[in-house]
Amino acid sequence: MVVIVPLSAAAAPYAAMVIDARSGEVLHSRNADSRLHPASLTKMMTLYVVFEAVENGEISLDDTITISRHAASEPPSKLGLRAGQKIKLRYLIRAAAVKSANDAATALGEAIEGSEARFARRMTRTAKALGMTRTTFKNAHGLTEDGHLSTARDMTTLGRHLFYDFPEYYNLFSRVETDAGVRSVSNTNRRLLSAYKGADGIKTGYTRAAGFNLVASAERGNERIIATVFGGRSSHSRNAEVAELLDLGFARAPRRVAVNKPARPPYYGKIGGSDDAPDGTPGGTSKTVRLAAAAAVKKSLRPSARPVPDTPDTATLVAEADVAATPTLPTVVQDDIQQALAQAIELKPETPEVAPQEDTVVAAATPVTDIELPDPVLVSVKPAARPKDLVLAALPETAPEPQVVTRVSTSGGRNWGINVGRYPSEYKARKVLLKTALSEVGTLDDALRKVVERRGGYDANFMGLTRETADLACRRLQAKQVTCFMVDPGS
Repeated sequence: MVVIVPLSAAAAPYAAMVIDARSGEVLHSRNADSRLHPASLTKMMTLYVVFEAVENGEISLDDTITISRHAASEPPSKLGLRAGQKIKLRYLIRAAAVKSANDAATALGEAIEGSEARFARRMTRTAKALGMTRTTFKNAHGLTEDGHLSTARDMTTLGRHLFYDFPEYYNLFSRVETDAGVRSVSNTNRRLLSAYKGADGIKTGYTRAAGFNLVASAERGNERIIATVFGGRSSHSRNAEVAELLDLGFARAPRRVAVNKPARPPYYGKIGGSDDAPDGTPGGTSKTVRLAAAAAVKKSLRPSARPVPDTPDTATLVAEADVAATPTLPTVVQDDIQQALAQAIELKPETPEVAPQEDTVVAAATPVTDIELPDPVLVSVKPAARPKDLVLAALPETAPEPQVVTRVSTSGGRNWGINVGRYPSEYKARKVLLKTALSEVGTLDDALRKVVERRGGYDANFMGLTRETADLACRRLQAKQVTCFMVDPGS
């Protein structure tokens, strides 16, 4: 006799969790500690470990990875990489985060630990260090395997750590589409990202054993909610369930609450950890390494001087006389520029601020009869006037003003541009444009900074460039690990 089992009866076990990301307060839970199959939610931990490895200097975003036969043989979802193919690490990260590519996830693990098995053990040690006490990983992609289990509570914890521990990478999870090197890929979570107001991540997952899983995060005003569902019946019903849970979270979360960021793992700043560490925790014989911030630019770039006006005013002449014997900028000014450059590539400058040199202070304080001199260095070179309607700086988030951008002429070939990312708010996009302009004055000094609202956020663009200048700017920014692609005249 054949027994037909209804789909609902064969559905994977259900679990859910909702928290206020700011404080970590649990707002709703159901079966939150049941050990279930995480499916591709696994890649959240894969990426967390990769981000740590990049930060620790174990590997670089621009390192070229050779795809193994094992990685190439992973079943879909996949990028379609071939054994022996070479691809940069940054593209593997994008493919794993956005498309949920299994071949990319396996290649990431092998690149960092030499084998997927060793990488999975490192993932488990990291999970324990983050407080994910009921999670064990056996692979880097999340396909069903004995003992590869997690919980709604643990995955919610991981989602919160991704947001707070690696904010510079978190935007990956909100990209509806991205360049994965060999081709452009779409986000497996694009429907929720497009349909739910404020949604900006994080990760979907599906296997027959797991059902339809999702860890989602959304921000409205100063509130951020993270909701997790295991065992959804379909992607549509799962998304609807998550939307309801996010609504519940926003309804229950206090309007204002002190932000209590989760603590970084106790091994923070160390490579990996030994497989022989007690209790399977990271540490053991691992060695401390210099963080990526130590690789910050030691000396800031100095832009070439603009032409001095033919008829300088008296203050300028006196100031030039005072600084004629000073061949370099004061240390304080150098440090200010260095800090702006470091922020533009998401690195914290290592060099501490130093007081101005004594001779510089004396020069600045030299009295001049009937003339109140500004800082001589700042007026020794008088920049050309910018257009009046060009916004020069990011405005406070509390009261942003509409940005006015002059129309770019298509004559002379200055009708190209570059895009340096999509951001959740106009304020953030403007801030990134300002930092990027400071870091790349050689090519972007005369470009128009333009913020364009899209369905998935706000695009930060520089416009009014020639094709050659746009290409050069992108290549130089990418060398600093800043996301960049060219915008052609027809866009």
